[in-house]
Amino acid sequence: MAANTDAIPPQASREATDWLILLQEEPDDQDILRAFAEWCERDPAHMQAWNATRRAADVMATGAPEHADRWQPFVREMRTGGEGSSVSSSSRKDNVVHPAFGRRKMWLGGGLAIAASLFAAVIGPGIVTRAVTGWQADYVTDTAEMRTITLADASTVTMAPESAIRVRFEAGERHIDLLGGEAFFEVTPDAERPFTVFADEVGVTVLGTGFDVRRNEAGTDVAVEHGLVRVGFDQITPPVAELLEAGQSASVTWQGAVARGQLPAGQVAAWRQNQLIAQDQPLGTVIDGLRRYYPGRIIITDDALATRPVTGVYNLADPLAALRGIARAQNAVVRQMTPWVLLVSAS
Repeated sequence: MAANTDAIPPQASREATDWLILLQEEPDDQDILRAFAEWCERDPAHMQAWNATRRAADVMATGAPEHADRWQPFVREMRTGGEGSSVSSSSRKDNVVHPAFGRRKMWLGGGLAIAASLFAAVIGPGIVTRAVTGWQADYVTDTAEMRTITLADASTVTMAPESAIRVRFEAGERHIDLLGGEAFFEVTPDAERPFTVFADEVGVTVLGTGFDVRRNEAGTDVAVEHGLVRVGFDQITPPVAELLEAGQSASVTWQGAVARGQLPAGQVAAWRQNQLIAQDQPLGTVIDGLRRYYPGRIIITDDALATRPVTGVYNLADPLAALRGIARAQNAVVRQMTPWVLLVSAS
């Protein structure tokens, strides 16, 4: 049942809108993330106000194609100071529409509330989780950022964009918590100190190997480039215990379902070479792989389109070009509704 938004204090709603804007402008500022997490925990009304803002974001995201005629004139007016302007013909190519205005100019026109509504189409449900994980993490990466960390035991972790890890090395054990996103681990062998990566309660244990772990809403994906790993999920019945060798993968859902797969070892964590490799994968899954590289929101407007199979190799260094290529192969169209919102729809 929907929450009663009439019961939300007006001050909490105003503060939630302020957080919406601030988090969009400075999504990786640790002080801001910490303050936001504290604000959420301070009063139940704060989370109620934020959830209402989040629901508004979902409505904006799904409603943008039908109501663009209402907000685009406002954006043009803010951009030009009321003189009126249209998108130049030179900015239209490859079926992508590019309104040309800067995000900071949005605030100069005085239309703060409407600007916040437009930003709501960009902010998704994961922002609270991102704030909390960013606060807990030892290392984080931003959109389109990859980072390699050398650990105290000389093992290395290469983090995919929008990822977070926490390092817990103690006597007799080496633990890494993957709080969000994806990472590739190259582990220095040490038989006396097993190396385990945890994605929530799913653990991947090795002595020395190279493997990739990705955490998503449905569960955890593991793929091995070389060596041997054990994937365990002991907190469910029956427990999961899978051994994976080079070129093998496994997807474990939070309910304990396991799907094993095979792939060339050279394709494990292909994102390290800025490659997105798809082999008969649903378009929605492939676009999920692009979202960490695009500084905004990518929305598929058609559920049937999201299930179409995609095969190909795409360049993550240019996510918009990759999205265009995926769309062309499916006879779909990409529309850029704002600088931060892309819509993918059947042509």
